[in-house]
Amino acid sequence: MATDLIRYDLLVQDALRSVVRKVLADTARAGLIGDHHFKIAFKTQAPGVVVPSAVKSRFPDEMSIILQHEFWDLVVTQDAFEVNLNFSRKPERLIVPFDSITGFTDPSVPFGFKLEPRAPEPAAGRAPATAEIQESAPAPAKTASAKPPSGPAPAKSGQRAEKPAEPAGEAKVVSIDAFRKK
Repeated sequence: MATDLIRYDLLVQDALRSVVRKVLADTARAGLIGDHHFKIAFKTQAPGVVVPSAVKSRFPDEMSIILQHEFWDLVVTQDAFEVNLNFSRKPERLIVPFDSITGFTDPSVPFGFKLEPRAPEPAAGRAPATAEIQESAPAPAKTASAKPPSGPAPAKSGQRAEKPAEPAGEAKVVSIDAFRKK
């Protein structure tokens, strides 16, 4: 079997991360549209992740957040997103680098995929596979408060920190394991 010098597996993962980046940047700018909402799983110990210590102690390896009813000040940059969520009725700021994300689901559609968290590359290593993708990615969104959906106020259950689960219903999950060398 030939050696994959292009690293298609990394290119596909970078493309999927840019989907998350674009969807969150659009949400930061205009708020959630329709019934769309997002469940994002990530590694809590990954470099650059900032979560409250009490939350990190409950979820020492991986956790999921839901951006639906109660989240504020969503900011999206090229490398990460920041958002305020309530944990035990206390607002906290989270910073989640896109490289730490292990799953993304929009249960309203349903749509979702899993990712492998990207390990930091050594300084003397090769150039990141995201160089071309990042150049064509949309500019980072400016700070904006997400708007709650119109209509009656929903119950305060929007932010749930939970262990990642499989997407509900008939979600289409994209796995790149088939492309990985074994």
